[in-house]
Amino acid sequence: MRRASRISKTRRGLQAAAIAVRLGLAAIVLVGPLAAVTVAISENGMMPKRGAGLVLFVSLQRQSMS
Repeated sequence: MRRASRISKTRRGLQAAAIAVRLGLAAIVLVGPLAAVTVAISENGMMPKRGAGLVLFVSLQRQSMS
């Protein structure tokens, strides 16, 4: 009986890992082209943060660390 529970836990772990990989790949496929177009359009490559964008970025970073 213990062996069966170990197998099912392992199987569940593998299924969860497979789902996580699929979700990650889906996110890359969907967001990747949009990010590439955004970087290609901007003049300086990655857009520098200044003004309100910088304030928002810093406040979100501080909030996530606390």
